[in-house]
Amino acid sequence: MITLTQLEYVVAVDTYRHFGKAAENCFITQPTLSMQLKKLEEDLEIIIFDRSKQPLIPTDVGQKIIEQARITLKQADEINNIIKEHKNQVSGLLRIGIIPTLAPYLLPIFIGKYKKKYPNIFIKVVEQTTENIVKLLHKDLIDVGILVTPLKEEKINEKPIFYEEMLIYANTGHKLHKQKEITVADIATPEIWLLSDGHCFRDQVINLCSFLGTTDSELPFHFEAGSLETLMNIIDREGGITLIPELAKDGMSDKRLNNIRSFSNMKPLREVSLVYSRHFAKHKLINLLWREIKEVIPVELQDEKRGSIVEWK
Repeated sequence: MITLTQLEYVVAVDTYRHFGKAAENCFITQPTLSMQLKKLEEDLEIIIFDRSKQPLIPTDVGQKIIEQARITLKQADEINNIIKEHKNQVSGLLRIGIIPTLAPYLLPIFIGKYKKKYPNIFIKVVEQTTENIVKLLHKDLIDVGILVTPLKEEKINEKPIFYEEMLIYANTGHKLHKQKEITVADIATPEIWLLSDGHCFRDQVINLCSFLGTTDSELPFHFEAGSLETLMNIIDREGGITLIPELAKDGMSDKRLNNIRSFSNMKPLREVSLVYSRHFAKHKLINLLWREIKEVIPVELQDEKRGSIVEWK
């Protein structure tokens, strides 16, 4: 008979494609993991992984076993959560992935309160791009992502939390700093600084300019940086403009707040949601997380009708 522990070992090896990393994740030694997997293969009289390849890969029958193993482990996790909910227990591990343009502004306002309110929930947070968070969700390496939607991804659920405005940040010497009315057309300029490839906020800015009928290749963007903070520091010293999300205003100095402007012809929004696998077993934990975040977000930011959502995909 195959045990859940053996299935966990098989899934770990498939996830990491490396015995050392898989063993570390399972909190056992590499020789023990190798021995357990070899014994399982002998008992079943099949080969699950082709060890002649580097990195190792599943065999055809091994792939089928792995797919079923992931389903079985999720179902077992669901049973444990049903029992906990029946006993009204709020505990467990919650692995959260969050994008870099949200992490510095959103995490500080809810994570401490959430941890104090639910001390038996162990929280692990990783900061990744949207693409990587989706990959981690599919591999079951995180439980939930906090990112910008809609994703339009199969097997992924989206639970919107709030809608923040996309604002203009301009150097004091830039013409938009003094301009009374600013339209989307005004930001399609070589003087705009963008986040580097991989950030969904960059794609939203490009899509926003596309409302004008301008194609990506026609946009005069030349400058890129890795974070919003870097962009604002460069603009403060060197000039130019960029766009920032509304939450980035929290904790800003009055000097920087004076550099923020809004569009006069529209209010572009980005939708921020919790995203999780449709097989997600920790329903209670995710609902608590969603509720706690909404409690610290201003009510006006929770109204999707306050502007126009800009998609990034």
